[in-house]
Order: sequence, then structure tokens, then C-alpha cells
Amino acid sequence: MIDYETFAKIHDCHDRQGLTIAQTARALGLDRRTVAAWLARPRFEPRRPRPRGSVLDPFKPRITRLLDTHPYSAVQIFQRLHEEGYGGGMTLVRDYVRRVRPPRQPVYLKLHFAPGECVQVDWGTKGTVAVGNTLRRLSFFVMVLAFSRQMFVEFTVSQTMEHFLACHEHAFAAIGGVPSKIMVDNLKSAVLQRLAGTAPVFNPRYLDFARHHGFDIIPCNVGRGNEKGRVESGVGYVKKNFLHGLELAEFGSIQAAVQVWLDTVANVRIHGETHQRPVDLLVQERPHLRPLNPHPYDVAQTSTSVASSQFRITLDTNQYSVPSTYAHRRLTVKAYPDRVCIYFDNQLIARHARRYGRHEDIEDPDHARGLIAQRHRAREQRLMLRFLALSPQAAAYYEGLEQRRFNARHHVRKILALTEIYGTDAVARAIADGLAFAAFSAEYITNILEVRARALPEPGPLQLTRRSDLLETGFCHQSHPPAGLCPRSRRARSARFQCTAGRVGLTAPWAGTKPRQPPAGLHWLSLSMVFDATRPGFWSRFPMVYDLFASPILTMAFLVSAAAMKVLASVGLNLRA
Repeated sequence: MIDYETFAKIHDCHDRQGLTIAQTARALGLDRRTVAAWLARPRFEPRRPRPRGSVLDPFKPRITRLLDTHPYSAVQIFQRLHEEGYGGGMTLVRDYVRRVRPPRQPVYLKLHFAPGECVQVDWGTKGTVAVGNTLRRLSFFVMVLAFSRQMFVEFTVSQTMEHFLACHEHAFAAIGGVPSKIMVDNLKSAVLQRLAGTAPVFNPRYLDFARHHGFDIIPCNVGRGNEKGRVESGVGYVKKNFLHGLELAEFGSIQAAVQVWLDTVANVRIHGETHQRPVDLLVQERPHLRPLNPHPYDVAQTSTSVASSQFRITLDTNQYSVPSTYAHRRLTVKAYPDRVCIYFDNQLIARHARRYGRHEDIEDPDHARGLIAQRHRAREQRLMLRFLALSPQAAAYYEGLEQRRFNARHHVRKILALTEIYGTDAVARAIADGLAFAAFSAEYITNILEVRARALPEPGPLQLTRRSDLLETGFCHQSHPPAGLCPRSRRARSARFQCTAGRVGLTAPWAGTKPRQPPAGLHWLSLSMVFDATRPGFWSRFPMVYDLFASPILTMAFLVSAAAMKVLASVGLNLRA
């Protein structure tokens, strides 16, 4: 079997060059019979293959009927034929289906929209971004005006309902109005259910939002993203032009960067379809947009939550504090994209900036103050009960503390601390003594306890003053009391003390008209009594008086007085000499 090119050469050699059959056969390297046979045919006719039967032939009508009823795939048809007794392979079925039903390429109509008629919205995602202590999926909301191709982009870290509605609000404010229709995909924030042949079931929140702003919701068919091709192209344009190669240090700076990109690149470029700048066409479209609703829509996602024992509510794994008085109560939580508001009986009790990290604790210091004050009052109350239980005189002593001291509770704490050192009974006795002496202070109680706890020295031997140790002052001329006086009588003892007073410049009652002259015979009593008072063993004979002067201030005053008496005595001696 020769091809068409050889057939054309045979006729050229014979008809145009005038060669014989033998010459043509030698020139083309063919057999003379082959050349003669093809010269006898006026046109080229390829060899037709002999028709051969196939195991698929009996099932071909069945395949045609199946394809007419429904666009089944080749695999589905093969399964059905196999159940009906087909024993061939899958390749025969696939080749026959492809020959009967060639693949169809999609064909689209070009849509046109009037100014202000429609906008298209959609979500886009691109990698992750660091937010707080975790990574979040980076999402961005895109709105494109169908007429002018003006674009609005806002980045978020969530695609929840409150973010979806808030992005709409921000987009309306950016373009300066509300369109008549919004085309959306079948995302759950807009369409809850979409079945073939039935009306779509819209999300009640989004439907209420549409009524508030006065636009209609136009959902696309399932799997028909081309119906909102303008926003699909916008999402791709953001990824390829803005996000491609962009290094994000933190989420907080990306929104400012995309706004600069919109103002300098996206909305001022010459669009490939309109061949005009979107910002210029927006000037024509803006008068056809509906005015914004003067009352903003509440875009918050509302839920209820019971505050924990630590007065916290949980939202997206993060804990937000409420006032401690609302612990264990059911509260209403309104989550906005930028804040969290917590209500009780329609009253705002807490407000926090919304955080998008994970497992964070957000606390307002004012929320714990009530509990801290309550526990402080409870501690103060228990403190007073312990103090009043020390002694029956504790209440009267506390009244004295409040009258004499500015910080009576401070002294109460110190006195209670002394019970751990000296015991309850000793402190109770010290309180009674302090009340008796009108000594209202923790320092007084401490001093009394220290004095009583101090071991007193044993009384020393009696020291008798010899005659030779007495100071001869010259005031006295006799060694014994006046005649007629018993040394142990009351009059004699009074004379001794008055004699001492006379030595410092005082006049005795019986001294007559001579001042500074003590009675004769009293020189045996000298100033050694004053000196003895400063000796350690002197006060051991007067424990009650020693306790009275236990205060350092009183002790110092007594010592100064004793020293003054010594000086006066010395002055008297010098004058006498």
C-alpha cells in the first residue's frame, strides 16, 4: 500500500514526463504491476481496514442511552455494563465514550453592570502571621465594585461573622455608599443552605444586615465562581501583586501597607477590561450608590457565658476578667473585632480590647479590688476578734488606742504578735497594767512584758554607812538627833529628811530664823541616799517602784533628777567652805 505522495509521483512521471511503466517503476523503485495498478486509478483511495467485531459492540446502544439521560462518566458506565455482563476492559469504554461525547470547553457570557448596581465580595487567605503568642491564618476581605472595578481590601485573622459584617461596614464607608446588590459566594456567613432547584437559605444575621443597609443578596450557583469573576480576579491580584514576596513582621502593620497599595497601585492602574482607572470611574459611580445608614449596625457576635470562680469568662481560649461580684453568674458576651463587651442585665460591667493570641489572661486591675477590700475587711474583723478575746479590758484598751493613736490597728497587730512570744496570759496582764497607767501603745506593752520577763537580781547584803564615810558638810554640829527625840520616832525620821533638804538650801520648820541651818545632831543622814539610788542593788528592794519607772523616758528623768541633786549638794558644800 502506497501513500498519497507516491501516488502523485507515479502520475507525474507517466503523465508529465512521458515515462513508461517500466521506466517509472525503475525511477521510483516500485514493481511494474504496482505502477500499472495505480495508473489505472484516477484518484487516490487508501486501503480500508476490514471491519472487525468488538466485545463492546452489543453494549454501544446501551452506552448511548445512558449518556442521553445523564452525563455519566466513563467509570460509571463501565460499572453498569459490567453488571450487565460486559467482559471487556475499561479502555474500550473510555475511548468509545470520548468518541460519542467529546469534552466540552466552558463558555461564558460577558456580564455588564450599571453604575451602583452591584458589588462582589469574597475572602482570600495567604499563609500565617504571628499574632501574640501564636500563629493565625492570614485572611483578607475583598470588595470590588462591578462597574468601576474600585477595590477595597481589609486583612483579618478570622473569617467569623463579626469580622465579615465589620468589613462590609468599613467598605461602605470607603466607597461612600451602599450598592443595590451584593454578590456573594456560598459561604456560611451569607448562605446556610443551597440545594439545586430550591431557594437558598440565607444566614439570618446577614439577612438582617442587608435589610438594615437596604441591599439585596445575590448568591452564586454552587461551583460557579465565574459568576463573580471580578472579585475572584481581585483576590488573585492581591496575592500576586501585594502579598507575593511580602515579609510580614507583625499583623498590626499590614493594614496600613495595603491601604497605601490601594491608593498608589490597585485603584490608579489602567484596568485591562475597562482601559480606565478605577478611581476615575468611581467618580461616575458614586452618585448612584445609596446613602449610608446613619445608625451603625451592631456587628457583635452575641453569646452567653458563666463567669468562673476566678471571675473570668472564656472567648476563643482567652480569658477576660469581670468584676469579682459577678463570679458564678451568667453573663452576656458581645465580641467585636476589636473589643469584647460583657453585660449583666443589659448593663455594661466590663470592656476589654480583644486579643487574638491563645490561652491569654486579660485582667482589669479594678475588677479585683472589691474582692481584695472584702478580704481585707474580713482579715481586720478576725484580727479584732482575736484582740478582744485576749482580756476583758481589751475593748477599753482599744478605745484608748483609737483616742491616742492614729493607727490603732497597727498597734493591735503588734500586740497580737507579742502573744506568740510571751503568751496570752502575759499579754492580757500587760494590757491591764497599760490600761491602769493609761499607757496606750504597743511599745508600752512590749516594755512591760520585757521588764516582767527579765530576771531580777537577788537582793544583796545590807550595806551600813560608817560614820567616817559620811560627808562632813559643816551644817551639822552633832552626831545624833536632837535631845529628847527617839531615833525611831516619826519626828526623828522627818527631821532626817528635812536635814537633807536643808543642805540643799531649804529651811526646816524648827530652824527658827536661820535659813539653811538644819537641826543639830542630824549630820548622820547624808547625800549617800541619792548616791545609793543609782546603784544596781538599790531598786531590787523596791520592785513595784521599779516597774513604775520601767519606761526608758521615766528612768532617764529620774537619773537626771538624781544628778541635779548631787550638783546642788556640791554647790552647798562649796558655799559653806
